Amino acid sequence: MENKGIVLVTGGSGFVGMRIILQLLNRGYEVRTTIRNRKSIDKVKSALSANNIVSFERLSFLEAELTEDTNWARAMEGCSYVLSVASPVFFDKPKNEEEAIRPAVNGILRILKFAKEARVKRVIMTSNFGAVGFTQTDKSRETTEEDWTKPDVKGLSVYEKSKTLVEKAAWDFIKNKDSNLEFATNIPVAILGPSLDSHISGSFHLLGNLLNGTLKAIPNIPLNVVDVRDVADLHIRAMENPNANGQRFIASADGQISFPEIAELLRSQRPKVAQKVAKRLLPNWVLNMASVFNEQAKEGLFLTKMNRNVSNDKAKNLLGWKPISSQEDTILSSVDSMVKFNLLPKVQ
Repeated sequence: MENKGIVLVTGGSGFVGMRIILQLLNRGYEVRTTIRNRKSIDKVKSALSANNIVSFERLSFLEAELTEDTNWARAMEGCSYVLSVASPVFFDKPKNEEEAIRPAVNGILRILKFAKEARVKRVIMTSNFGAVGFTQTDKSRETTEEDWTKPDVKGLSVYEKSKTLVEKAAWDFIKNKDSNLEFATNIPVAILGPSLDSHISGSFHLLGNLLNGTLKAIPNIPLNVVDVRDVADLHIRAMENPNANGQRFIASADGQISFPEIAELLRSQRPKVAQKVAKRLLPNWVLNMASVFNEQAKEGLFLTKMNRNVSNDKAKNLLGWKPISSQEDTILSSVDSMVKFNLLPKVQ
């Protein structure tokens, strides 16, 4: 297979990063990936081997942290493209917003700075729907890439606020720097789908809370989901297509699905693992009352006001992208991965 050039993928051991690496290798690219710890190398190789990658001649690894300059110049050397997938993580709730937001902003600016210096052709950044639609409450129209979440709206979580400010910082860098660096952002909604190993996305917690009985009553909250394979495909299309430069692309399966619909899907299609899924619905008025003194209820009420009529037409029309998986299939394949990698709670 002809070598198409070197692509740097940050966060190669992650749920999305690993799927992107798999697709890039299958399409003939040489891949360099950054990891936070070299212990991840065998894990990544094992997962790729289980998915028909028989040679690792076109895959290399470098340790690098988004919070430090070390190794980023080496990582970018000779690369045509950078797919900026990784973002700084915090495992405990941050003490303040600055603690969560500043490392993420500095991380993408570090990527763009070193990419510019290395004369990389194009950077594709993994953003998040938190940067687009969390304050778009007009349900008479579609939410599109023209929308931006307003970071100072009351009730917006630190996570969504950070995603907005990080993407805005990236666009400001691109617009204000004298550079030929091309740039585009991939904006996925809740990422689910089949996992290559036991590393899953944060969105799986939505399913976990349904399946383990944490939710005693199901709130009537709508949701948009996207298959991780579609997210990876959109990254590569945005990387390859000349028309993608300077654009944002929402990655979402067609339509929307509510928590009660997800609960019913799990009970009907995966009954063995759905025995703890609640059947009682939580009325919005109860959520409204609870939001006065409960932080989780407050976030839930915020989500009921969002417009979930989300357009994915731009990616379809400009890049020829088409989701391979429906919302229902994406959710069921996620549950199957949780079963496969023993990530489900045992039913008592």
